[in-house]
Amino acid sequence: MRQMTVAAMAAIAVLAVSAGLGGCASEGSSSSSAAPAGGTSSSAAASCSNSAIQGQLFAKGQLTVATDKPVYPPWFADNKPANGQGYESAVAYAVAAQLGFSKSQVTWAYEPFDSSYAPGTKKFDFDINEISYSPARAQVVTFSDSYYDVQQALVALKDSPIVAKHSPADLKGYVYGDQVGTTSLTFINSQIQPDKTPKVFETLNDVKQALQTKQIAALVTDTPTAEFITTEIPHSVVVAQFPSTGEHYGLLFAKGNPLVSCVNKALATLKSNGTLAKLTAQYLKDFTSIPTIKP
Repeated sequence: MRQMTVAAMAAIAVLAVSAGLGGCASEGSSSSSAAPAGGTSSSAAASCSNSAIQGQLFAKGQLTVATDKPVYPPWFADNKPANGQGYESAVAYAVAAQLGFSKSQVTWAYEPFDSSYAPGTKKFDFDINEISYSPARAQVVTFSDSYYDVQQALVALKDSPIVAKHSPADLKGYVYGDQVGTTSLTFINSQIQPDKTPKVFETLNDVKQALQTKQIAALVTDTPTAEFITTEIPHSVVVAQFPSTGEHYGLLFAKGNPLVSCVNKALATLKSNGTLAKLTAQYLKDFTSIPTIKP
């Protein structure tokens, strides 16, 4: 859902120049290209034991997981990341368990979203906060493999003309609004390409208020968040989803953190044993009934 601010992009550009970085992969590239997955040999298995990874941790004996404040459903519940409720909280604890950590050994840290993917050292082991992988971000931080594949969706009031008329050509004629720095705002500009410049707001709450007061015709956000927004804004509806662009969320690490290989192995296990599918069914409803806008 989220993208980087202008300041963060500038910081990345400076770092890229000073480090002599070359070109990056396409937007559709897998996050695993930025962070190789853990191996399957017996030596690799041993290297991912709890005792073996202690030297890679921010705080020995604890897995430090970061996220923003506040946090929202369906990703978290009651603004309490440590309660294990909500998709991202549950995923974090499931990964921790695969690495040999009990729930009491998981420490939650506050990390503002925009600083999570900025260059530099990190005061956490990984950050989980609906952070979309991108080649630009992967130049200065490391991402795990995907723990959730994302589609963008369109939210509007039920009486808006956009509910009935939202072909790609129709979409260009509406006024949109979104939160500054998000992939959703980037999606509006690059994919919808509206005739009028979208209105930009500091927070998602500001965007929701703009929709309620009809300052904008619609907003774009990831589908699970879109569904949640319709429970908060009276007479609002998820109009449709957009076709997948390959966007996905990854756990975010300091650049080159070797712990990512063991976390990728943990995620692979959680996928193969059905845990991620179970958590998706528990916290993120089936969105196949939402129509997809045809190109």
